[in-house]
Amino acid sequence: MKIYVGNLPFSVDEEGFKALFSGYETEEVTLIKDKFSGRSKGFGFVTISDDEAAKKAIEEFNGKDVDGRELKVSEAKPMEDRPPRRDFQQRRRF
Repeated sequence: MKIYVGNLPFSVDEEGFKALFSGYETEEVTLIKDKFSGRSKGFGFVTISDDEAAKKAIEEFNGKDVDGRELKVSEAKPMEDRPPRRDFQQRRRF
């Protein structure tokens, strides 16, 4: 099961995010970063192979205080299809 972890402190890096879920057998831990600055966007995803363990992690971490921020943890929803964005060159006016 893939779970969403939001409201992460911006100071949390990938290693810190992995360490947060070290008590669970995780398949994948992904911290979402800004593609230009490389800074955390304040959310990420964790994939836990056992659904029961994933539900337990959601209960344990939802509302947990990490560096003064209350985590928002839930089952991840599938990404919705969005129309393609127009090319940057087409939007730019000279």
